[in-house]
Amino acid sequence: MKQVEGDLIALARDGQFDVIVHGCNCFHNMGGGIARIIAQTFPEALAADRATPKGDPAKLGTISQATVACGAHRLTVVNAYTQFDYQGPGPLVDYDALSRAFRAVAQAHSGARIAYPMIGAGLAGGDWARIAPLIDTALDGLDHTLVTLP
Repeated sequence: MKQVEGDLIALARDGQFDVIVHGCNCFHNMGGGIARIIAQTFPEALAADRATPKGDPAKLGTISQATVACGAHRLTVVNAYTQFDYQGPGPLVDYDALSRAFRAVAQAHSGARIAYPMIGAGLAGGDWARIAPLIDTALDGLDHTLVTLP
């Protein structure tokens, strides 16, 4: 896993990455954290989320996505269903779902430059020391980068 500091969305819009991944719940709620910013910046990603069944636990470990134009560059925004709900006692992240979702990303985007924030370790309350190896394993051999805020 490579790591850079910066603004994930700005870097992606500038063409640094082909795919960005963020964690989602199963209730079409992108009201906090980076999901809120993604929904505002890329309404197509919110529409892709809303095209899935609301509140369906079968979404855990799956992805939805939208490809958007950023000037001459095309960017795919992946909604990874890594937690069932967005409220309640934590941690909310489902580690197995996170692993399955990143395997789906690997299968769908094997030749892409993939980037993500510390999925599951923010509002979802997960343990990054446990999450990072899951992502590394799922994306083994691919070009993937963790983007953290400065």
